[in-house]
Amino acid sequence: MTDQANVQCVLVNRPKGVAQAQDFKLVAGDMPDPAEGEIQVRNHFLSVEPAMRGWIADTGNYSAPVGIGEVMRALAAGEVITSRHPDYRPGDWVTGWFGWQEIATVPASKVVRKVTESDLPLSASLGILGINGVTALLALTKVGQPKAGDTVVVSTAAGAVGSAVGQIAKILGCRTVGIAGGTRKVRACLEDFGFDASIDYKAGPIDAALKAACPSGIDVYFDNVAGAVSDAVYRQLALRARVVVCGTASVADWTDWPSGPRVERILLTQRARMEGFIIFDHPADYEGAVARLAGWVRDGRLTYREDILEGMEACPDALAGLYRGENEGKRLIRLVPT
Repeated sequence: MTDQANVQCVLVNRPKGVAQAQDFKLVAGDMPDPAEGEIQVRNHFLSVEPAMRGWIADTGNYSAPVGIGEVMRALAAGEVITSRHPDYRPGDWVTGWFGWQEIATVPASKVVRKVTESDLPLSASLGILGINGVTALLALTKVGQPKAGDTVVVSTAAGAVGSAVGQIAKILGCRTVGIAGGTRKVRACLEDFGFDASIDYKAGPIDAALKAACPSGIDVYFDNVAGAVSDAVYRQLALRARVVVCGTASVADWTDWPSGPRVERILLTQRARMEGFIIFDHPADYEGAVARLAGWVRDGRLTYREDILEGMEACPDALAGLYRGENEGKRLIRLVPT
């Protein structure tokens, strides 16, 4: 074991709802030498995901909850500095489940992929070319199954996933309507991400605006929020609509079943389909999706924004700030200056 300290951000409290800064703590952790089959990665960028709220909930969700005292689970991108695995060598760039820490010593199985897009920023490997962009592409095409001419409505449309969904739907020949919070994000949907229409849910009930923007109904709804916004969308689903459930960001606590309109009657009468999407169910499709997304980025058909915080000190409040709506684009924490 080396004497060098490794700054880590660990979970110290089990939060109710969205974790706050006091639920995390920065500690000086060990930096062990890699064992056989392990690699050591110097993290350059740490990812901040809305899904982290579920990863630390006491009930867990689709993965076991992060334990108290454990390094916060997170995707990160960085450089291999030591390797005891034949598939990796020092100097390789990788993304993987390396956690909120400066140096990760992990089994090679924690790597998601080698980053081979040397002509594109490393930060993109955690956003538009990472879990966000891949989720947008696979969820939209596998579950939403958009056809040219369809009207596609996207909630949190200025976010890392939503903005990609809107642009991909446009590439596929659809008409797009984004729902976002506040005038700046509504403007970003129109000016930066090319939505045909954008609606501000913070301005009040959105039923009339949705009806005006979608006069023939909504063919595909890409739902990142649940709650009142989605209730309004469900009322205007078109015949044989498809609903992609990708997130439930507006519901702070699922301990008590939230109240709201029941969707069964709408699904029945409109012969609509609703399906949840978890990216971890589709590992075989990941690399092909990244290649497709990278091509669109290079061609200028797919753009993205990044919200970059600096240093490990930014970790404890990063998730809470995401849910406060502070970010404009994919939220990342940069550890190594570029």
